[in-house]
Amino acid sequence: MNREQIIAAIEDEINRLEQVRKLLKSATGHSLVSGGAATKAPRKRILSPEARQRIAAAQKRRWAKQKAAANAKK
Repeated sequence: MNREQIIAAIEDEINRLEQVRKLLKSATGHSLVSGGAATKAPRKRILSPEARQRIAAAQKRRWAKQKAAANAKK
């Protein structure tokens, strides 16, 4: 392909994509440039009291282990 053929092929593809964009825009009634579909915020997780206690106990064990290691170095 020479340069002019490549440019012509690119222009054809641009025209085709613009037509598809117009069809999609008219079908949905939205502008595709505006940022797309709105997404929902992720749902907040709810932990049971028992799960909170297990997590707190595990974190206290990690802190104790870290503190013991720091005291051992001294």
